[in-house]
Amino acid sequence: MARGSRLARLAALGLLGVLTLTGCEMPNNAFWRFGWPSGITEQSQHMRTLWTGSVIAALIIGFLVWGLIFWSVIRHRKRSDTLPKQTAYNLPLEIVYTILPFLIIAGLFFFTVVVQDKVLKRSNDPDETVAVRAFKWNWEFTYPGAKGPDGQDVSTVGTTSEVPILVLPTDRTIRFELTSADVIHSFWVPEFLFKLDVIPGNENGRNNVFQVTVNHTGSYVGRCAELCGTYHAYMNFQVTAVSGSDYDAYLAAREKGLSTAQALEQIGQPGQATSTHPFAYLQDGSDITPSAGG
Repeated sequence: MARGSRLARLAALGLLGVLTLTGCEMPNNAFWRFGWPSGITEQSQHMRTLWTGSVIAALIIGFLVWGLIFWSVIRHRKRSDTLPKQTAYNLPLEIVYTILPFLIIAGLFFFTVVVQDKVLKRSNDPDETVAVRAFKWNWEFTYPGAKGPDGQDVSTVGTTSEVPILVLPTDRTIRFELTSADVIHSFWVPEFLFKLDVIPGNENGRNNVFQVTVNHTGSYVGRCAELCGTYHAYMNFQVTAVSGSDYDAYLAAREKGLSTAQALEQIGQPGQATSTHPFAYLQDGSDITPSAGG
């Protein structure tokens, strides 16, 4: 019974360490990320912390289990032909082995829900709003409230020869309202460490909206992450994250009638996508590209 009590205390101490490591703030460097991308949004840091804590917890449990296995192999190795003492059961140990996995799962579930709430949290008054329209097989990005010379909202639409560029400001909350013109697509920027399916019939509804705050400038490829048809693999776009002042200057240039490329060049950015490029392929000797229509 004393041995069982010691094992129970040891297991409880290990569980406390696992849960503590899962919930605490983790250093953000390549080693502690364990292969997880660094991310460029405020929300991605919460997910990275959960990942790091979960891996450390798994390693602690793994080393504990491996240690017990090797200890048992060495401690109970055959020493003679005498039959060792037989133990039918060890009730304290069995209770620990039954309860401990459920406590670990409960702890991981708790921290997962906490991080999920942080990632999916949306404010009622975001700094910026972008409407994303997916169609077979391209994207349209609209900036509600920014009016062009024709009185219509400023927008950028991808074509077979031009990758659409979504310009975003850093250090501002950005609300994305997603719609689909046809089938289910999925808005995915790998550096966001987040994707959201674009479900038709739920335009600007609860399930088609999310919010991020971008913390780093740069150009990043975006993709459709839901198999949506023949040209799904060619449905790329680019996110260009710029400073708040450059973003304001970009929208001002678009409102004056400049194209996406012209407005980007005016704020010192490449006018064409640099993280990806339009795709064309051959079929029966002909150059076939997807339609830009929706």
